[in-house]
Amino acid sequence: MLTQTFSDRYAAARQLMVDTQLRARGIQDERVLEAMARVPRHEFISRANQDEAYEDRPLPIGEGQTISQPYIVAITLEALQLGPSDRVLEVGTGSGYQAALLATLTDHVYSIERHASLARQAEETLRRLGFDNVTVLTGDGSAGLVHEAPFDAIAVAAAALLIPPPLFEQLREGGRMVIPVGPPSCQELQLIRKHDGHRVAAVLEGCRFVPLVTGNPDHED
Repeated sequence: MLTQTFSDRYAAARQLMVDTQLRARGIQDERVLEAMARVPRHEFISRANQDEAYEDRPLPIGEGQTISQPYIVAITLEALQLGPSDRVLEVGTGSGYQAALLATLTDHVYSIERHASLARQAEETLRRLGFDNVTVLTGDGSAGLVHEAPFDAIAVAAAALLIPPPLFEQLREGGRMVIPVGPPSCQELQLIRKHDGHRVAAVLEGCRFVPLVTGNPDHED
């Protein structure tokens, strides 16, 4: 977990983001709020966009992907109810920002990204910032990571029309998964719980994510 404190010119903007975009809109988990006040979102995007880093909107990161808006990330983290010893899988590393937050809240995070170029960049950023408890892998995130399962929590950062069966199977009994579900025009961020081997779903928020692509990547970027 992250032990260092970041001191930078965006610290005040980061705290304002927490106060006005998260706490004021109902995010109550103090561990989540503290993590988002500490992790430097601007480090996970291009220099050209850094002055927009703490606005409540997604930003481009390359390969047609985006870094999610802070509020949606906070909803995801709060719903997962992470404990320090939970085993966590993230599907869709993207910039690495959400992985950094997950790594602040628990001991170790496995994160899968299908774009090799994004995976490399995210890993470099995470290492540079001291997040040594994230394992970044390139591959088909919809298949999960069976050799590291079961997981207490799974965070999916791409929208599926249906819950991928391998991901649900890799949840521990009592585990939680947050995943966007639906077509591009009508998506819901859902919390899926595993109870007696069955799915129990709750809708958290309307959302818009890029589609979850299944199958192995065709080539290295």
